Amino acid sequence: MSVADLPGPLLSELSEGEILARIFPRLPEADAALLGPGDDAAVVAAPDGRFVVTTDTMVEGKDFSRDWSLPDEIGVKAAMSNLADVVAMGARPTALTVALAAPRDTPVAFLEMLADGIRDACAQVAPGCGVVGGDLAASDTIVIAVTAFGDLAGRAALLRSGAQIGDEIAVSGLLGVSGAGLTLLQRFGVQARDNFPDAVGWHVAPYPAIGPDMVADLEHAHAAMDISDSLSLDASRMAAASDVTMALDITVISAMADAVARVSGLSMNEAQRMVIEGGEDHAILATFADGGVPEGFIPLGRVVTRGEHDVTVAGAGIAPTGWNPFAG
Repeated sequence: MSVADLPGPLLSELSEGEILARIFPRLPEADAALLGPGDDAAVVAAPDGRFVVTTDTMVEGKDFSRDWSLPDEIGVKAAMSNLADVVAMGARPTALTVALAAPRDTPVAFLEMLADGIRDACAQVAPGCGVVGGDLAASDTIVIAVTAFGDLAGRAALLRSGAQIGDEIAVSGLLGVSGAGLTLLQRFGVQARDNFPDAVGWHVAPYPAIGPDMVADLEHAHAAMDISDSLSLDASRMAAASDVTMALDITVISAMADAVARVSGLSMNEAQRMVIEGGEDHAILATFADGGVPEGFIPLGRVVTRGEHDVTVAGAGIAPTGWNPFAG
C-alpha cells in the first residue's frame, strides 16, 4: 500500500489538536515523565542529576523513501538511531521528543503508523522510554527530528576516547546488512523487498542487537559508540579520539561478509565492502580489557599503539569511508 492509499483524513483536514489527539494515544508514555504532553514543555526526572541527550534528523529522499518504506518502518528507524546513541553512552533511554514537518496532503494515518513504529522501537530497546512532547509543522517534504534523553544512573558516560592499547574490539551484532539492503533498493526498487526481505528489512526498520540489558553489558567497556555511518568511519573516529589504531580481524570481517552475501545475493567483494563501508546497522562498537568481551558481542580485533592509520584490516590501512550527509 502506498502512502496515498492510506485511509482517513489528510493533515490539512484536521486541526493540530485533532491530529495530536489521534497520535499521542499510540505513543508510549515515559516512566520518567513528571509532566508529559499538554503544556509548553515536558518535565522529565533526572535522578542522577545529569542526563544524556542526542538528536538525529531524517529527511525524506535523503534518509528514507516512502517509495520503499512503510510509515511504521520509518518510525522505527527514526527512534532507533537515537536510542542506539544513548545506549552507546552507557545510559538507559528514558524519554523522546519528536518534531515532524510534513506536506499538508499527508494522510493522518501516516503519522499514526509512524507513532506505532516509534512505540515498537522503544519497547525493544528501552521499555519505559516514551514520548514526552514534540512539534508539528507544514513542509514541502517530510522531516523527522527525534531527541532522546538517557539516565546514567550514577555511572560515568562511555566515550569514544576511552579505548586503551591492548583492548579487545567488539561489536554487538552483524554489520553490513543495512548497507546491502539499501544497495538492493537502489538497484531494484521496491521489488527488492520481495526478493531480499531480510536485507531490505534490516535497512528500512533496523532492529539492532541492543536491548534493555545492553547498558549492563557495557558496564566494563572502556569506549563505545553507535555504528551509524560505517565501521571504517566510526572506528576511525574512535581511534582518533583515543589516539590509538584499531586493528580489525579480516577473518571476522570475512565471516560477516559471508552472512551478508547469503541474505542479499551480493558478491563476497560487495558484501565485504558493505561490512566495512555500509552504515545504519546501529550496532554498538566497544572496547574491553583483554578477556572482558561480554556474551553476545562479536570480537572484532585489537586496539594497538597509534600508527600511520586509524584503522587497519589484516595490517593494511583502510580509508574512513561511509555516510556523509552533504555528499552529492
